[in-house]
Amino acid sequence: MVHRVHIGIGSNLGNRRAHYQKALELIAALPKTRIIKRSSLYESEPHGDAKNWYVNGVIEIETEFLPDKLLQRLQAIEQAMGRKKTPQTKKWASRKIDLDILLFENQTLDTRTLKIPHPEIQHRRFVLVPLSELAPHLTHPRLGVTIVELLAHLKDNKRVMLLPPHAE
Repeated sequence: MVHRVHIGIGSNLGNRRAHYQKALELIAALPKTRIIKRSSLYESEPHGDAKNWYVNGVIEIETEFLPDKLLQRLQAIEQAMGRKKTPQTKKWASRKIDLDILLFENQTLDTRTLKIPHPEIQHRRFVLVPLSELAPHLTHPRLGVTIVELLAHLKDNKRVMLLPPHAE
């Protein structure tokens, strides 16, 4: 069975655009998975302890992986690209690559390792801006409102700016 999934991608270390592109290539290379849509790239102001601005975007994929297996595959991509998660890793620490399952069709899931939809979607401008570009009228399965409505009522004041096609 094929599932439609939205994945958030971010990088704020090194050549952010190159890391983003490499993540796209590795996701596209997953078996029984293909990228359907890609948002524009955005530069976003960091949260927490991170100092460098992020390059962020969202992709929509079709995959035969179930949520937990897809999470394992995305975490393997993060590790292959040099991301190290330890118990001491801070929530908003700088990172070469970050891959988050935002939405998995209209499903909801709440386990120790995975929460779908991503529990922070409605609080993050850097997620809602590119997600609204791809799927403005998609309804959040827990909140019952569209992505564009979430964006319209967002309190996050962090800056998110469209990147020109070849800037870095």
